[in-house]
Amino acid sequence: MATTKKEHPALAALRKSGASKVKVAVSDIDGILRGKLLHIDKFLGAAEPYPKGGFGFCDVVFGWDAHDVCYDNAQVTGWQHGFPDALARLDLDTARRVPWDGDVPFFLGEFVTADGGPYPVCPRQTLKRVLKRAEKLGFAAMAGMEFEWFNFAETPQSWAAKRGAAPEPITPGMFGYSLLRMGDQRGFFNALMDEMLAFGVPIEGLHTETGPGVYEAALAFCGALESADRAILFKTGAKEIGKRFGVMPSFMAKWNQHLPGCSGHIHQSLSDGQRNLFFDAKSSRSMSALFESYLAGQIECLMQFAPMFWPTINSYKRLVDGFWAPVKPTWGIDNRTASFRVIAGSPKSTRLETRCPGADVNPYLAMAAVIAAGLHGVEKGLKLSAPPITGTNQGADHIPRAPRSLIGATHEFKQSAIARDWLGDTFVDHFAATREWEHRQWQDAVTDWELKRYFEII
Repeated sequence: MATTKKEHPALAALRKSGASKVKVAVSDIDGILRGKLLHIDKFLGAAEPYPKGGFGFCDVVFGWDAHDVCYDNAQVTGWQHGFPDALARLDLDTARRVPWDGDVPFFLGEFVTADGGPYPVCPRQTLKRVLKRAEKLGFAAMAGMEFEWFNFAETPQSWAAKRGAAPEPITPGMFGYSLLRMGDQRGFFNALMDEMLAFGVPIEGLHTETGPGVYEAALAFCGALESADRAILFKTGAKEIGKRFGVMPSFMAKWNQHLPGCSGHIHQSLSDGQRNLFFDAKSSRSMSALFESYLAGQIECLMQFAPMFWPTINSYKRLVDGFWAPVKPTWGIDNRTASFRVIAGSPKSTRLETRCPGADVNPYLAMAAVIAAGLHGVEKGLKLSAPPITGTNQGADHIPRAPRSLIGATHEFKQSAIARDWLGDTFVDHFAATREWEHRQWQDAVTDWELKRYFEII
């Protein structure tokens, strides 16, 4: 006798709730969530298993930049294809409700090809490609992200009226870990903790950072895919919650030349489903041989993935010596000046913190990059050849620094056999094209720096 497949618990709960609409969203190339509201009947149809399920979503989300200007150099999508619908598939395991939007049901989606396979330039699918290879190696990748970001007393209208100049931070001065500054926007601060938790994005720690109006949040550690989901939802959620308090959060990597930039640190470990494989009690550093190979992989080839964790023109303004952001592929034991901070302690807490990425990352792509680089080291059995640095880059005199421009990083990424092996040719070519486009927009722009430097004098 044929058995009826049990309905996914999220769908059963949704039917029981009597909801009339559902919010859905997907990530574009830049890590901006693009979404819509669906009538409940449309959603239930879209939630059916392949091949019946899915819904159409214009593939322009991979064919335009952050300001909806269409690329002229893309091959996967573009005017030459007419921007048709691509097939988006909902991940029912991402079910949650949006507490600041009337508890509307919410689901994340990803793109698939006509035959149900992974859409090659979808950021979430790109991370899943890396995680699938990790699984074949016998590993589950675990991760947690931290974000630093500045908060401003602005609205979209006030910011437009200022024409991109002189945003007003919500608090003055340099006051990290400040209980006083937390009280200056108490409603916003507490809403982030409470409403993010209700949204399925638990924050382990939230505090002020060094800079006017800057906060830092550490998101709870979990499986890498869920961690990336939480990270992209956190960035959007913080902006939506902020609107209620007249606060505009910015995850721009470096908004002011004279202030520290904003990071997007990624903590990682590998598990066999039962234990943390990075820990070894017999090692003098508590680091397993697997951990050392993973770290060696990141040291050797992470720069080949650089545009995935420094994705904008502005990203490279953060990479300034002495401003906290690491500028060389160095490692250290509990050293926050290194690119790779080894946190070696208990079986539960031993992990790697990759401190290179900025807050402006697409979390799916940044996480795909660091895990791929680490697993490359595992596959090749790489060994740690350099000792850990001490202090600020002491012992790193002969290590080349990070590239200073998006175009330079993109050229190295485009030529990387390792990136193509882990991410696929189609993704590498498309993502490189989008970064080359971004560089051209910068080249064509006339900035206030140029006006101030040349207008009168030259």
